[in-house]
Amino acid sequence: MLKVINVVGARPNFMKVAPIVAAMKRRPAKFLPLVVHTGQHYDSAMSDSFFRDLELPEPDTHLGVGSSSHAAQTAAVMERFEPVVLREKPDWVLVVGDVNSTIACALVCVKLGVKVAHVEAGLRSRDRTMPEEINRLLTDQIADLLFTPSQDADENLLAEGIPRGRIRLVGNVMIDSLQKNLQTARARNTREQFGLSGVKYALLTLHRPSNVDLRESFERILDALEVIAAKLPILFPVHPRTRKTIAELGLSARVESIRDLLTVDPLGYLSFLNLMSNASLVLTDSGGIQEETTALGIPCLTLRENTERPITVEMGTNVVVGTDPTKIIATAMAAMNGSAKKLQYRPPLWDGKTSERILDALETFVPSSR
Repeated sequence: MLKVINVVGARPNFMKVAPIVAAMKRRPAKFLPLVVHTGQHYDSAMSDSFFRDLELPEPDTHLGVGSSSHAAQTAAVMERFEPVVLREKPDWVLVVGDVNSTIACALVCVKLGVKVAHVEAGLRSRDRTMPEEINRLLTDQIADLLFTPSQDADENLLAEGIPRGRIRLVGNVMIDSLQKNLQTARARNTREQFGLSGVKYALLTLHRPSNVDLRESFERILDALEVIAAKLPILFPVHPRTRKTIAELGLSARVESIRDLLTVDPLGYLSFLNLMSNASLVLTDSGGIQEETTALGIPCLTLRENTERPITVEMGTNVVVGTDPTKIIATAMAAMNGSAKKLQYRPPLWDGKTSERILDALETFVPSSR
């Protein structure tokens, strides 16, 4: 039996770990899963509701790290995670995504000689000003086993000198969560709660510092939203960090003045999936939402200058528009009039069975030379 510590830290991690833990519980003779929550996302609305929606078991250990600078948060996770690894003596530690918890826990493992696997390995934006890009690069260099969601990720790893024996193309585990929960999510009355039943609307998320910490960038996005909202109502679940920066930048009055831009508190996974799956358009700076909209065939505008998920542009419905109001508006209008890019092909292995392939690989892995 393999004892596996599954690490979650920030909200995007939960959708990736939930199907893996569920798959391990379906193989009780082979796997003993433990869940460690670092507490990187510490707000109940950003954490606890996702555990409930995704039917994740209560964490076996909660590190309670909370918010801080990147350095302080990474250091705190390492300091609090090391005793857990020493106590539990796992066969594997599984880290997901690209948050500070990912690299922190991977570093602890490699220094203790404990095998670590990275889910969602090999994604690259080529933008080293993004903290997430540094986390991806470093985690992939030290992990024993790298689970990739798409062929481009394999190519990135090989180009960086990672031995092929450490790479497994398994598909996108977020799509496991989406497929499992889509019917339940669509049965909710979330649209009715916000007065959107039978109404076409757009869904917006914003949280990246490059967008919400700089007044110029934020105002350029707001310029576009004013035009789009005049044509299509926009629902905006506001990330706590974004709500704080709106106030600090003195933009509260402007945001509130945009007619048909409805700001609401953060939503749980099922409620958000209900809204996303019924939206006419999604605008986001999130990585995972680019993938989910591709799987759903929903037009997506990525409000960034790059993406670490190019397959969503090549095969999916995603368009990278940056913060240029003219480009944002033109691409949104194309989506509204039906001329937007359509889903070409569903990416290979985005079939809801990625977690099973991950477990198969963990069972059969034979260490190779680094």
